[in-house]
Amino acid sequence: KAIKPVYQLMAEAKEPFDPKDYHPAVAGYYTDRKGNMLSMPFNSSTPVFYINKDAFKKAGLDPDKAPRTWKEFAAAAEKLKAAGQQCVYSTGWPSWVHIENFSAWHNLPIGTQENGIAGFNTEFRINSPQHVAHIEMLADFVKKGLMTYSGRRNEAEARFFSGECAMVTSSSAAQANIRRNAKFDFSVNFLPYNDQIKGAPQNSIIGGASLWVFSGKKPEEYKGVTKFFSYLSKTDVQAKWHQETGYVPITNAAYEVTKKSGFYEKNPGTDIANRQLGNKAPTANSKGLRFGNFVQGREVIEEEMEAVFAGKKPAKQAMDDAVRRGNDILRKFEAANK
Repeated sequence: KAIKPVYQLMAEAKEPFDPKDYHPAVAGYYTDRKGNMLSMPFNSSTPVFYINKDAFKKAGLDPDKAPRTWKEFAAAAEKLKAAGQQCVYSTGWPSWVHIENFSAWHNLPIGTQENGIAGFNTEFRINSPQHVAHIEMLADFVKKGLMTYSGRRNEAEARFFSGECAMVTSSSAAQANIRRNAKFDFSVNFLPYNDQIKGAPQNSIIGGASLWVFSGKKPEEYKGVTKFFSYLSKTDVQAKWHQETGYVPITNAAYEVTKKSGFYEKNPGTDIANRQLGNKAPTANSKGLRFGNFVQGREVIEEEMEAVFAGKKPAKQAMDDAVRRGNDILRKFEAANK
């Protein structure tokens, strides 16, 4: 009861509002199981794969062909290293990219109960053979000098735009910053996928924030909020925000207007996030996640990943430990929110 759902707010204000006007991969994150929008999407992004085209050229690789699979990625990484690239690959937001989005991209559950969207009594499922194999592969890259660990946030982005690292996976919202700072030609691409996993790639999921409305406010305050939300959702406002930041357009109309204006042709790669989110219709495994105290859960996952990258734990043990410790956090949340 702490919040007033956005669909109720807009209905009471008689403001035109249809969840179908919003990008399905974005709206799905902030709706209940009946499709009612609970909060207003705002700064939505998804992880993408950036490559330094000049470094690719130097290594004798085709700069216009970014690796599509992790197999192709490994072959390209070896060539970049052989060509003298000190930092071959790094990643921002390790859990978001390599656990949460890895799961969605391969249509694997992150947890039970539709990744927590269907109920409180959830358990993590990130110690599956596919998850363990993926973390093992990354640890092997670290060992071979093909991956450099940069930290839990977006530290890897600066290492990419400075030219230190030749490849990086990080937020699509980093594009404006990379474009401003990089002194080399780069491209934005779909995340690599494991072609051994049937049906991959599926669709990626978003990160970022949405705007929630508290309950118990005055009618005139709600009037102001609904006007503000209607303004934020305006096609020209959304299109400008998307084009200038690299965040995805939250409405379908903003995407269409941007497309028709020729923006994507003039700025190659700026539509990748949108296309990746909509690569296939979201499934119960790939429409998002809703776990209690997940910021704490993410820290646990990243601690365990770091232990693997440092050679302190095998991937299987680390992922088992991440599930056990993560489930403890979920149980505490469940007990506190009956």
